[in-house]
Amino acid sequence: MDSGNGKQWIRRRRYRCLLISLSIFIFLVLLIVILAVTVFRVRDATTTVNSVKLGGFSTGLNIPNLGLDVNVTLDLDLTAHNPNRVSFRYGAGTADLLYRGEQVGDAAIPPGEIGARSSEQMNVSLTIYAAKLIGETALYAEALSGSIDFQTTTRIPGRVTVMGIFRHHIVTYSSCDVAVNVSSRSVENSNCKYKAKI
Repeated sequence: MDSGNGKQWIRRRRYRCLLISLSIFIFLVLLIVILAVTVFRVRDATTTVNSVKLGGFSTGLNIPNLGLDVNVTLDLDLTAHNPNRVSFRYGAGTADLLYRGEQVGDAAIPPGEIGARSSEQMNVSLTIYAAKLIGETALYAEALSGSIDFQTTTRIPGRVTVMGIFRHHIVTYSSCDVAVNVSSRSVENSNCKYKAKI
């Protein structure tokens, strides 16, 4: 074999190796993209309010301020569900208690992680700021009628990392309208809505 044919053979061999390597690389990239948009497609994590219970409730006259003191603690039983094939890491969340659109209480939801296709139950106690309700004249009328309406909202931010490459941020929200019975000190009814943002 002369040197001209030998060099040509080496060039062809390099060209074939380059084509095979490029084909394998393109195949792997396509495989990762297909898996990312099908099997590992990010689905909304959800937060569901299982129950709302009255943890504590007391009313009393505040004679120096000529008003009514109300102390309410609502216990929320939440379930965060991760439908994804990878774990969902969430940061510190918040739970707020509102009366007629004004925030009158809150609680922190500690950070954590939910495994792939798993759920985690959380118990959150929302305590009311009694001082914020003293000036609410509508509260007195509602207390005399026997039922006080509150709203609870939760927000839990987190992220899902697919194959260690693709990161998707998800924020789950829930909102519940809650009616507290003054005489029985219990929750009469609750109506909840849920959503998630990617």
